[in-house]
Amino acid sequence: MLSSASAARKEHRFEASYPDVHDPVMAVEDSVYYIFHTGVGIGMMSSRDMKIWKEEKSPLDPIPAWAMDSVPAYKGHTWAPDIVKANDRWYLYYSCSTFGKNISAIGVATNKTLHPDSPDCKWEDLGVVIVSHPGANDWNAIDPNIAFDEKGKPWMTFGSFWDGIQLVPLADDMKTPMATPVTIARRCLRTLKPDGTKKANPIEAPFIVYRDGYYYLFVSYDYCCRGLESTYKTAVGRSRSISGPYIGKDGKPMTEGGGEILIGETPEYSGVGHCSVYEVNGIWYFIAHAYDKSRRGASKLLIRPIEWRDGWPSIVSK
Repeated sequence: MLSSASAARKEHRFEASYPDVHDPVMAVEDSVYYIFHTGVGIGMMSSRDMKIWKEEKSPLDPIPAWAMDSVPAYKGHTWAPDIVKANDRWYLYYSCSTFGKNISAIGVATNKTLHPDSPDCKWEDLGVVIVSHPGANDWNAIDPNIAFDEKGKPWMTFGSFWDGIQLVPLADDMKTPMATPVTIARRCLRTLKPDGTKKANPIEAPFIVYRDGYYYLFVSYDYCCRGLESTYKTAVGRSRSISGPYIGKDGKPMTEGGGEILIGETPEYSGVGHCSVYEVNGIWYFIAHAYDKSRRGASKLLIRPIEWRDGWPSIVSK
């Protein structure tokens, strides 16, 4: 018999044309689009047209034991993935964390193909990439994104609150950090309040792309996950080097709170953020989650084309 709490809980219903999602990233294989997102064992969807989506089996099954050992509060609800292809394999990065604390870890799994029906489809977890702990690190090991420099070398950017967005080069194994992470963007310096506690630094969800001689760093400002009260905004800066400095359109460094606001609250959404950006068949796309005012603040998948104007991205209205 169901408890009253269980009976009151709404049954999950997948909306194929307008799915609920947090932290979406995308990959394309053989003209099939795949989105990975926050969820138990990582959420996964597929589509033939980027309009109608189908739920797929979670990639992390079973949940990696190492992650539960490293982050005791982690029970399988896996945050903010990223998906890239290198060395003829797919690499799926994911976040295991403790809400509101930097007791966190980033892991990675790999597969030859993303097609669930293929006999070659088998996710192999490679374990931990990097971890963070209170007192040991003033950054938070979540929200990974992998970018490649002009020489094809992989870099991982990550981070949420604490001292902001971090960047570290990876070895060719796509897993091993090759240096100490450095801060490339923050909202404010982590100065102390009069009571000795640190000020908030609401920045997270980095994503780097390269276009026409510039690396573009997209980040999310302010607060997600509050439904209609969400204040998420997407900001962007650019640099000639993948390691920075990243500068906003106003000339202010992103390490000093700079960054051009690309999108935030709109008539339809209370906040738009945690974006990923891709060029597909010559068209650039902005993909994010957005808190829909007409759906009581439900977090929905938002996909919009991007136009580039004088070297800066602009989101095309629906």
